[in-house]
Amino acid sequence: MTAMTTASQALVARNPWALVPPLGHLDAYISAVNRMPLLTLEEEQRFARELKEQGNLEAAGKLIMSHLRLVVSVSRQYLGYGLPHADLIQEGNVGLMKAVKRFDPDMGVRLVSYALHWIKAEIHEYIVRNWRMVKVATTKAQRKLFFNLRSMKQGLKADAAEQGITHRDTLSEEQIGVVARELNVKREDVIEMETRMSGGDVLLDPAPRDDGEEAFGPIAYLADASHEPTARIEAHQRDVLATDGIAAALDALDARSRRIVEERWLKVNDNGSGGMTLHELAAEYGVSAERIRQIEVAAMKKMRAALADYA
Repeated sequence: MTAMTTASQALVARNPWALVPPLGHLDAYISAVNRMPLLTLEEEQRFARELKEQGNLEAAGKLIMSHLRLVVSVSRQYLGYGLPHADLIQEGNVGLMKAVKRFDPDMGVRLVSYALHWIKAEIHEYIVRNWRMVKVATTKAQRKLFFNLRSMKQGLKADAAEQGITHRDTLSEEQIGVVARELNVKREDVIEMETRMSGGDVLLDPAPRDDGEEAFGPIAYLADASHEPTARIEAHQRDVLATDGIAAALDALDARSRRIVEERWLKVNDNGSGGMTLHELAAEYGVSAERIRQIEVAAMKKMRAALADYA
């Protein structure tokens, strides 16, 4: 690694961002961050304390700059999703900044270990939002299965190549069983996610054709769920619970409990904010805020029972 010149070191000391080109020049950016000096444990601790105790943004910048190469390294692990490397780095940098903001030098760990989780989490969120097949993986369990399944499929493909076996794009029944056992999930979940990952894109609303005719796509014959009988019945039941049901549940409360619930959950002021706070209600009734919270919890429990009976 080429050492930094004295002039460059002085420039970084004044402005730590000066030597980092924009992400539009990706090769230059990666080359620059790899030349950034690493911090010693003592320097890291000092900057982290300055940020935590004094809000020193210059110290935060030095902590971030010294770990940009970590983001580049982590982002390379996700190039197989077909998303721009620069975007992956940018999202990872957001995770790094969040980690630096929350880092406590008294935790007994280095920032590199603490930041790794935040960097990966931010990149995962970006992939989930943007990669075509992951948009349906909405729950935490589904996202975890998606990333683990993709990694395991790559491992199975590599093992097959070493053994001279032609590896299929889809998993065999035996492989599905192996994945399900190792990830501790149901076979059906593995099959469903495998189907999503191996599927293709379908345009719901195709672009107009060159001959001026309208293009026909699935959007033309998709059902309108809002007029489906079951959906309409469920929507009506929700509306009834939200009006008559809530009114009946409130009637089951004593006057103080009802007012607390209304102020805390049902009142909206002209500026869009809610009603009174716990401390404001506590001052009015001459009790502690904790007592108001206890009354609120008991009232909500009573209301849930009343709503269940009403339904």
